Amino acid sequence: MPEPTEEKLSYRLITGPDTRDFCERIHNALAEGYVLHGSPAATFNGTDVIVAQAIVLPAAIANADAAVATAVDQLENYDDEAFEGHA
Repeated sequence: MPEPTEEKLSYRLITGPDTRDFCERIHNALAEGYVLHGSPAATFNGTDVIVAQAIVLPAAIANADAAVATAVDQLENYDDEAFEGHA
C-alpha cells in the first residue's frame, strides 16, 4: 500500500453502499492506523443499504483527552468569586 502524500485527517466518516468495496475501505483505513469510532450507522435509500462508519487516529483521541484534562484542571483553579452572580 503506498504511503499517503499528505497528512492524514484525524477524523474521517466513510460512507457508501453496504458492499465489499465499503468493507475494503474500512479495512484499508484500519491498516493505515485508524480505529473505529462508535458504532456503524445504516439506512435504506429505497434501493440500497447505505452505511457509515466514523474512524479516528488514536493520536487524535489522546490529544483531545489531554486537552479536556487541561481544561478541567484550569477550571478547578479558577477563583469561584470571579464568577459570582453568573450562571
